[in-house]
Order: sequence, then C-alpha cells, then structure tokens
Amino acid sequence: MVQKYQSPVRVYKHPFELVMAAYERRFPTCHLIPIFVASDVMKEETSEDGSTHRIERRCALDVDAPRLLKRIAGVDYIYFIQKNTLNRKERTLHIESHNETFSNRVIIHETCCYSVHPENEDWTCFEQSASLDIKSFFGFESTVEKIAMKQYASSINKGKEIIEYYLKELDDEGITHVPRWTPSSLFLASPQANQSENLVWLNYLIVGFCVADKLDADYIKRYLGDLTPLQESCLIRLRKWLQETHKGKIPKDEHILRFLRARDFNMDKAREILCQSLTWRKQHQVDYLLETWSSPQVLQDYYTGGWHHHDRDGRPLYILRLGQMDTKGLVRALGEESLLRHVLSINEEGLRRCEENTKVFGRPISCWTCLVDLEGLNMRHLWRPGVKALLRIIEVVEANYPETLGRLLILRAPRVFPVLWTLVSPFIDENTRKKFLIYAGNDYQGPGGLVDYIDKEIIPDFLGGECMCEVPEGGLVPKSMYRTAEELENEDVRLWTETIYQSASIFKGAPHELLIEIIDASSVITWDFDVCKGDVVFNIYHSKRAPQPPRKDPLGAHGITSPGGNNVQLIDKSWTLGQDYSMVESPLTCKEGESVQGSHITRWPGFYILQWKFHNMPACSATNLPRVDDVLATLQVSSHKCKVMYYTEVLGSEDFRLVALCVCVYVCK
Repeated sequence: MVQKYQSPVRVYKHPFELVMAAYERRFPTCHLIPIFVASDVMKEETSEDGSTHRIERRCALDVDAPRLLKRIAGVDYIYFIQKNTLNRKERTLHIESHNETFSNRVIIHETCCYSVHPENEDWTCFEQSASLDIKSFFGFESTVEKIAMKQYASSINKGKEIIEYYLKELDDEGITHVPRWTPSSLFLASPQANQSENLVWLNYLIVGFCVADKLDADYIKRYLGDLTPLQESCLIRLRKWLQETHKGKIPKDEHILRFLRARDFNMDKAREILCQSLTWRKQHQVDYLLETWSSPQVLQDYYTGGWHHHDRDGRPLYILRLGQMDTKGLVRALGEESLLRHVLSINEEGLRRCEENTKVFGRPISCWTCLVDLEGLNMRHLWRPGVKALLRIIEVVEANYPETLGRLLILRAPRVFPVLWTLVSPFIDENTRKKFLIYAGNDYQGPGGLVDYIDKEIIPDFLGGECMCEVPEGGLVPKSMYRTAEELENEDVRLWTETIYQSASIFKGAPHELLIEIIDASSVITWDFDVCKGDVVFNIYHSKRAPQPPRKDPLGAHGITSPGGNNVQLIDKSWTLGQDYSMVESPLTCKEGESVQGSHITRWPGFYILQWKFHNMPACSATNLPRVDDVLATLQVSSHKCKVMYYTEVLGSEDFRLVALCVCVYVCK
C-alpha cells in the first residue's frame, strides 16, 4: 500500500532570499541533522541571465535502523537524488527527491516548493508532498515502513527548528537583508566585483532531504491543537478530497478532524463516516437546525438539561439532571423524533460554544463536558420505549458528532445504574466510554471529585455549590399532555420526512426516473443530488408524449428490500431512443460520495425525464472480457445497488435570470 503525505502551507515570516540564505548553511552536511552525513554535486547549470539555477545532488543518509536489518540489506547508507530548481526572478524554489538505494524494492518520492506569500511579499511559503511504496524488502516490509515513517516525521518536526537556527545565526552575524535578484545584479559586472555575491546566490537553492516545514503552525496550534505531521497530512488530504468531490458545504477543519480522530486517522474509514454524516445533515437540514427548531413548551418545562458555564479546561459544560427527568412522560407527550431533534439542537449549540470558547481562551476547544446527575434514577427510567429512544439518540449522536464529548461526569449513581449501563454501554464507542467518570453517593465531593474538573464557584447549588443553576427541576409530565400512539406516529413521520430531498434506490437494470412536465419553453430545470452509495450515470431525456403511469420496481428480482428509497421507471422498453425520446444532455458519471448541482434550459415544451442508472464499468475492447476494475466494483456494490438523494426545481426563465443576477452581484461584492 502506498503511504502518502501532504503538508499544509507553512509560512516563514522572513523574505524569500533570507530563507534561502539560511538553507545555504545546511550543506554539504548539517550538524542539526545527524542522519545527513554527506552530499555531492552531480550536475549544475545556470541560465544565461543568471535568473535560473539547477543543481542535482547525491545525498547520503545514515538511517536509524536495527543493525541486523542493515546487515541483511548489505548497506550502511541510504542514497537519495535531489534535484533543485531555483528561479530567482519568480522567487521560487522547486525540489524533487527520490531514493537511489533499493529503488527496485522501495520507491520514495518527495516534492517541495518555496514561494513568496501571495499576500505579503516579505514572507515565504513552503509546501511539501511525499509518497512511500514498499514493494518488497526481504520480508521486512512492515518494519521498513514503520522506520521510514518514523524517520520522516522526525525530520519534518525538526525542519522549522533548523530554519530558525540558521536565521538566528545570520542575524547574529549582522545579515538581516539579502537583496533581490535583478537582471543586472548577477553576471553583468566584472567577475571580481560580483564574486562574493554570486557565491551567495549559487547556494540559495540548497535544501536537504526530508526536512520540511508545515503550514502556518500558528493557525494549527491556535485552532486545532498539537498534531503530528502525519495527522496534519490526513487532515489536509481529506479536506482537499472534499473540496474536489463534495460540491456542498465543506465542514470546518475542526469538524473534519473529529472524524479523523474517531477512526484513529485512518483516512478511508474517516472519509466514509464523514460522507455519510454530510449526507444525513443535508437531507435533514441540520445546518439550519438552530435557526428553525423551536423547543415545544413541554420540553422547556420538563427537560432537565441545559448549558452552565465551562469546566477548568475551558470546555462548555452541559448539565443533565437525568434522575429528575420524566423520560416516560416526555416520550408519551412528544414522541421519539421530537426528543431526537432537541438533542441534535443541543449538539449543534455545543459546536457553536466550542468555537466561541476557542476564541475566548486562546486555545483549541473542540469538545464539551457533560455532567449527569442521577439522583432520583429508578426503575421508571428503564421503561422500554424510553430506553429505545435513548439508544436511538445515542446511535445518531455517535455517528454524526464524534469526539465532541471531552468528559462525562456521572454523579450520585444509584443501585439501578448498573442495569441501565448494561443496556446502553454496547452502543457507545470504546473511546467515548474511556471518558466516563462515575461517582456513587457523595464520592464526588471528596478529593479527585468534582472540584478537580469544575471551579468551585460554578458548582450548581443542587450539588452543594453556591452557583444558581437555571436547569429546570423537571417533575412528572401531566398525563393530560400525553398523545395517542397514532398522533405520535404521525408526528414522528412528519419530523423525520421534513426535508426537501427525496431518496431513491438504483439497481443494475432498474434505473430511477423522475418526470417533469414543461409548459413554457426556456424554463430551467435545476437539480441537486448526492450519490450516497455506488456509482451512477445521470441522464436527461425529452419526449413529446407522456410516458405510461410510473411503475415501481418490485425489488423482488434483486432479493432485497429498500427502506428509505423508492425506484420508479418511466421509459417504456418498447421506446426507441431518437424516435420516441431524445437525450438533451451528455451522460454524467458520478462517483460515490459526490455532490452534484446543475441546470438545463429547456428548448421545447413537453416531458423531461431525469434518470439515474447503475454505472457499468466498460469491458476491455480487445477481449470483451470484464476488467479488473469492473469485478472489484461488482464486489463493492452489494446486490448491484446504488442510492441517491435528490432535489429538483423548475424555474421560469425570468426567475432564473434574476437568481443568476443576484448571485453575480453577491460574488462581485
């Protein structure tokens, strides 16, 4: 498997020429990089006007590896070829490095670039990417990969320290400015007059292998915390992938980071759960929940939870008096979905408060602390529908708000608590369970208790503190507020389906088709859809005659059911393309995870059919045999099923022009 690394943009608050002068001092060897033992110039050339300089070096590294491994490999040093191109006129330095030793077994490739900051010409930017592909290494492939990644991460961390060391050395010598290149500054005066200056310029391009600086360390440390180089790389690569494939709202860096942490920075796993969460947020308009959701009065009166200052680490503090909450009464009065919406609004508010506290305390705060008081918990709280609702809420929160709980303080746990814990703990992620601190009775008042995590001044009055807490005291929900099972079921369905998006399932041989009738030519059909599973092909057709009443695929032929998604076919199999209907847009192949928006200006009135169909990988033209990619795709898409979530709208031409004009005005502001 190829290991990849991508750095953010690292910023030096020094001019490009001065940074290059600092790098000059690292060759032919550098005492700050013990593994870098030697370098030899293999090739060197300069353009006629002196603006471009290219140099190729052979660098020897004494890699920190077990002696046994070195003896088996039969080498003492690892050699790399480094090619540097310095453009003094453009003020850029491009570096490309690859391994010479074991190049038939291990492929290491690295590229770096130094350039002028786009907004401040007196600052220097640095970017870096690298890849490692170990094909075979005497049976020690895993060991070599670990050594290489460890060595690389160590060198990256050392990079900024080395630059700062040489910049300080230059400053101590009184060198605080190096002139920029001009056409007459090099090679135009007499050799004697410019000899010393030329020597400085010729050395500017020197950069050692694997020494890297990374993006704006101030931003990362200030808003995201201390990340290892490889963790930063995962964040940047996942964010870049989202920008390239996800046309909708891109989540903030701290939110992407939560999903990476939840999967131990396994990018593929994090990407999968993040895409599922983004689709879920879009389908249920969760981004607008704080603006659109209004808690029913019964929740305001009887839901015993609320925000209360912050803990000692600056995390927002949420207090839940679960023991005083009438869970049965709330479920009977509101239903499961209303409770879920309320809990989601609490989580959304928690994300907002984390952002605020990050600004207030001047350090990254990405999670909150929850204090749960179980005083009063009894068998009434184990009512089966109530437990079912709790498990459902836990499942949704775990899937869409990972790594948001920093600490959970459970106080005054009664004897019945182990029963409840046995029911709910299997649904809670192991990493989350490690954050639980449970106190029985009044143990929370002693050493190692509440005061270790919350300032004494804000301990709520009901826990023996002096701070008045505005969390409702709860009590029993009046039975007059209970609703019938039918009323609750209808309300739950309304809440859960309260979305402008529809879902559809697509099968091999059974596309999903949507009919749109156009009365006025020059109308505009707009669409917005997400490919939730599998790869699909999107088509738009036009027909002068109406298709037969839509038929739904029975799904029995596919041997599966399709909850949460329908499948409708409109184009009759007897229809001929080009006679009965025609294609008005080129087919668009959409990959799993992509978000697609577009529009089509209609030329004729009639019936337009939007079609999503299963994407079949083309067979090899030479043999007509299925390709390897086709076989793999077949294995990956279970039962040849794809799923899309879509929204369409028809606009009049005047309305569309008005919308386009408003967008242009907004963009130009």
